[in-house]
Amino acid sequence: MRRIAPALLLLCLPLGGCQHWQSVLNARGPAASTLAHMFWIFVSVLATVWVLTMIALLLALRRRRPEDADPLATNPTTERRMTITISVAIGLTLLTVISLTGLSYAAQKVLFAHKDGALTLLVTGQQWWWKITYEDSQPNRVFTTANEIHIPVGEPVLIKLESSDVIHSFWVPSLTGKMDAITGRQNQIQIQADRPGIYRGQCAEYCGLQHAHMGLIVVAESREDFERWREQQISSAIPPGDEERQRGMEIFMSKPCIMCHQIRGTDAGGKIAPDLTHVGSRRYIAAGTLETTRGNIAAWIVDPHGVKPGVNMPTIQLEPDEVQPLASYLEGLK
Repeated sequence: MRRIAPALLLLCLPLGGCQHWQSVLNARGPAASTLAHMFWIFVSVLATVWVLTMIALLLALRRRRPEDADPLATNPTTERRMTITISVAIGLTLLTVISLTGLSYAAQKVLFAHKDGALTLLVTGQQWWWKITYEDSQPNRVFTTANEIHIPVGEPVLIKLESSDVIHSFWVPSLTGKMDAITGRQNQIQIQADRPGIYRGQCAEYCGLQHAHMGLIVVAESREDFERWREQQISSAIPPGDEERQRGMEIFMSKPCIMCHQIRGTDAGGKIAPDLTHVGSRRYIAAGTLETTRGNIAAWIVDPHGVKPGVNMPTIQLEPDEVQPLASYLEGLK
């Protein structure tokens, strides 16, 4: 068993990719389906080539020459047969390469063909989080959130990608392929979810120390639920109604938090860090690193570098009795 256990453990590791939480094989949109089909076509063709190569190799190894055969002797019939075999193999190789190239080109045309949609988002990559701005022709309906995108099911959504620092890469495997976010340039990609669900995304371009913790989620919901969520996001923060959260708000406004964060409806107007107007309604904080609970919010405030070493958020000096009211206030911003 001691010898078998390591081998069994190694065999179990690939099963970690089968949970469909962030998988290109869990296609739930037109672009992702195109990429998944391409993946299986490539796998099938390459597997066939590998199997045929192994068969040819085994047949060659099993063939035995007479011990007294002259190694320099040639047989015209054998030479002709080998020439034909090699020529056919070269022809099939060229045909395979050309066919796969053509399929890739056709798939790229599908991926980069944008349909008309009613929703446009400006997504800005930053170290290490995603700033998401919902654009609208009416300025009073424009709002900003962070690390969580809501979209209506079955509708194409245009994503405009920018970066405020280094190169990032926007990737939601279940919905679309990768697209870089580059400083000084705007790239565009379209996403669409064919069924409701929560799909995880990730920065796919190494962008610094916390690259692995630069995640995001896409919530696909019905048009009615999406409109309800959007109206809630457009509105300003509701003032706290209980004493603990009122004290938490006073603490927030008296600390350097307001220099970086914005809470619409209050004096906090910072633009450097994520907008916290409705942070309590998000499923995760710290770009997908922690679930949004009061305890995690408190831990993040007290020691952000313990959660994400190197993060740009400074450590705020708080008294012991200030942590819970502040965390309660932020948790209630929904």
